[in-house]
Amino acid sequence: MSYLLSTDDEQREMLAAIGVDSIDAILADQIPESLQLKRDLKLPPALSELELEQLVGTLAAENTGRGDRACFLGGGVYDHFIPAAVDAIAGRSEFYTAYTPYQAEASQGSLQAFFEYQSLICELTGMDVSNASLYEGGTAVSEAVFMAMRATKRHDRIVLLGSVNPEYRQVVRTNLGRKECEIVTVPTSNGTANLEQVEAALNDSTACLVIQQPNVFGCLEHVEQLCALAKKVGAVSIVSFDPLSLGILKRPADCGADIAVAEGQCLGIPMQFGGPYLGVIACRNEFVRQMPGRLIGETVDREGRRCFVLTIQAREQHIRREKATSNICTNQGLMALRATVYLSLLGPRGLKEVAELCCRKAHYAASQLAQVPGVELAFDRPFFKEFTIRVSSGAAAAMEKARASGVDIGPTLKSIGACDCDNAVLVAVTECRTKSEIDRLVAALRG
Repeated sequence: MSYLLSTDDEQREMLAAIGVDSIDAILADQIPESLQLKRDLKLPPALSELELEQLVGTLAAENTGRGDRACFLGGGVYDHFIPAAVDAIAGRSEFYTAYTPYQAEASQGSLQAFFEYQSLICELTGMDVSNASLYEGGTAVSEAVFMAMRATKRHDRIVLLGSVNPEYRQVVRTNLGRKECEIVTVPTSNGTANLEQVEAALNDSTACLVIQQPNVFGCLEHVEQLCALAKKVGAVSIVSFDPLSLGILKRPADCGADIAVAEGQCLGIPMQFGGPYLGVIACRNEFVRQMPGRLIGETVDREGRRCFVLTIQAREQHIRREKATSNICTNQGLMALRATVYLSLLGPRGLKEVAELCCRKAHYAASQLAQVPGVELAFDRPFFKEFTIRVSSGAAAAMEKARASGVDIGPTLKSIGACDCDNAVLVAVTECRTKSEIDRLVAALRG
């Protein structure tokens, strides 16, 4: 049952009814003077929700005797802070048990939630249109490639940067496996794409150029120049972005991208052993009819009241399958709702603060690790929250040393297919990591 505090006026009314001036007077009369606390409590400064959760977690870990672990894992999934309100709202039964409605307009609550999600994604990316979500980041890249092929009517050739997450590239190869389409992968140079090599790979038959920002190595690409090169040959530029990085980096639309895609796990979704996650996709108006999945529109009913509808339903459930833009027939609605709540709680200022914390902490960690004998930064490139280190003793040995100290780093670049070397490993530093945890990682690799 909800409990509401009484107002000052109500307290005065109750005190007057019993004939006393204050609550303190009641307590002084009932509690012996020897038991009354007549000094300030000297409470410590108030903590933020993040700090309080970390403190409680540290205290709880003492019950097991194992201590707390620090997660510096990256590679596409990250340990970001999730406000308690995200779980509280997304866990409500009307959201948590909702199913894809086949008479969608009867489910105005779900449609409005998706509409708000689309609106937030458009604000975040600078794009004109967003759909109501896809499965995850790899699927989003693949669907964007199909969009580009339909829009340009070029079905023979696409270009991927070698710095795009290998898992995303594999999803693209799998989905294009039955099509006679050449997939060109441009190798990287010192952690990022070489602009001259990219320009040489693009031609008049290229449907799209796929870019990741930050890329799989954690480095920042020259997105504006890359998008300009794609536009020069009439190809569609697709940017796979980190949503939280847009707190300090340029939005995909502002860099000249035509389609923006992302893995939305960092937007209030736990790491949870690989899924379910959230595929984000947004585009410019000219590509809207090629967009897969659900699009929620706003309109008014016959009485002039605001309401929401499905629009441009070129989905395989509604038309002949061979004419559908995609075989995607549902979405990650619950995960999209979590992202909506998360972004609403952060707002523009909160998004910037989280991005700045990630960036500053990551650069502190990189500067400290670079001073450890046998450890060096793999690439001399700007980065956001994730970077690659080379360890002379080998990546596996470094991960084991860190693990023994209660710190998890990785994955290795070799394990995800990003390179063949045995000594390169990823380190991701989010706003959740503390200076003491970073120093513990440094000490573990130094030891």
